[in-house]
Amino acid sequence: MNEPVIQFEHVTKKYGEATIIPDLSFAVARGDFVTIIGSSGCGKTTTLKMINALIAPTAGDIFVQGKNIRDVDHIMLRRNIGYAIQGSVLFPHMTVEQNIAYVPNLWNKNDRKRTEAAIDKWMAIVGLDPAMKDRFPAELSGGQQQRVGIARALAASPEILLMDEPFGAVDEITRSSLQDEIARIHRETGITVLFVTHDIKEALKLGTKVMIMDHGEIQQYDTPDEVLAHPANSFVGRFFRNERHICTMPDDKIGECAYNRVHA
Repeated sequence: MNEPVIQFEHVTKKYGEATIIPDLSFAVARGDFVTIIGSSGCGKTTTLKMINALIAPTAGDIFVQGKNIRDVDHIMLRRNIGYAIQGSVLFPHMTVEQNIAYVPNLWNKNDRKRTEAAIDKWMAIVGLDPAMKDRFPAELSGGQQQRVGIARALAASPEILLMDEPFGAVDEITRSSLQDEIARIHRETGITVLFVTHDIKEALKLGTKVMIMDHGEIQQYDTPDEVLAHPANSFVGRFFRNERHICTMPDDKIGECAYNRVHA
């Protein structure tokens, strides 16, 4: 078995006396698309931000590409990990081209053609018209802004992409289109993705693995089919019923009902 790209070993996160993550251990294989779901405050975003050292764990170890992140330069760590969040957070005073190029080593003043080719490549990958290069974020729709944010996250050609509810601020039609785009990008590039969402339909559509969290603990971590067909416990069963209103069957039968609905 190949060494995991990301590995948590007994990670704890506390804020004062409050424990957000009590004891978290899991591994992500290269090329996986892991969707992380759970109710608000369950530790999804905290888990994601600990991977690129935006949040430091209180205890335990996190390994990225086989290296303990405690022992690496955090700026260099982040340069090798793409990061896209809800609302894209573009620089308003920069054009689309400048926002995408705001990645170390992408903008090359001595080779303008190479830089432009790279920008055109990433705009095409995320489905943006190259004619938009000179527009500013305020001139773009929410979906277009989100695509620019994804292009910028991918522009350094990272092996890992972290996404924190990236499609949460767009309408349903745009959201579906963006989901299709990121699924295609994953298939074509083989990048390892960790994707936080509140939307269980989105989690099941995109994930090769689904991680369901509650109070900082993993309740189930498996393929979408397995999670649907065989909920690990009553929490996972109730989660499907409450979040998707799938059926009124008993908890131990909800997974069967969910599986039948999704695979109908």
